[in-house]
Amino acid sequence: MNKKFRFPRIGVPLLAIIWLGVTTIPFIFMVVSSFKSQEETYTSSVWALPAHFYWGNYAAVLQGPFFTYFRNSVFTVGVSVLLITIISAMAAYVFARVRFALNKTLFGLVVAGMIVPLHATLVPIYLLTRNLGFYDTAFALLGPYVALSLPVSIFILTEFMRQIPRELEEAAQLDGCSPFRIFWRIFFPLSAPGLATVAIFNGIGLWNEFIFAYMLTSTAEHRTLPLAIWDFMGQYASNIPSMLAVLVLTSLPLIVAYAFGQERVIKGMMAGSLKG
Repeated sequence: MNKKFRFPRIGVPLLAIIWLGVTTIPFIFMVVSSFKSQEETYTSSVWALPAHFYWGNYAAVLQGPFFTYFRNSVFTVGVSVLLITIISAMAAYVFARVRFALNKTLFGLVVAGMIVPLHATLVPIYLLTRNLGFYDTAFALLGPYVALSLPVSIFILTEFMRQIPRELEEAAQLDGCSPFRIFWRIFFPLSAPGLATVAIFNGIGLWNEFIFAYMLTSTAEHRTLPLAIWDFMGQYASNIPSMLAVLVLTSLPLIVAYAFGQERVIKGMMAGSLKG
């Protein structure tokens, strides 16, 4: 029996360590290489440590329009995540608790939206954005980001809210609470782990989104960080350390956010998958 269970006890941690190395080594390489000078990049080994930490790459990046891109990303992602969280929570409450004839049908249509190919929406969204006058504005990305993120967000929160005890809802109804007050006072606070999961999941995805940002904006005044990387790649076509410095600065906010929110994401996913 001991031999039978030896592999799971040893193999799982070993696989976890291997996966940690696979995901961590590229980031370490990126950080270390960003501190090399341009000359050192071509004269030393790729895996060699820098002879001295050269901060000129970061200085060159920060002196450019990096903070403009950063501000645009914070605004776009922040507003989008806020709208996604509120709208998906309200819709999930309706699907999870309100009984009406088309409940399952509409929920099925929402879930079906998860399988719509992203590239199939590019031309319609581009034309709609131009016709509405939002092209290359601060609001150009809000509509596509919110709309395309709602199906999976509603799905996650609906399954989460179905696990909330119905006795709480019935007690609130006896006290004379309206459906909106029941949602706002009971379901919204109790869904905090699920809401955190949705916020962090969508925040990470939208922070790295490229195709819509590239298609719906054209000037640096309204572009986001993924397009900053694109522009810096053109500006530093042969300056690899500077390109890596851009990548490091762009990824730092995500690393910090996930470091503080990973526990909430895991708890939210687990709670939404368990039966009450």
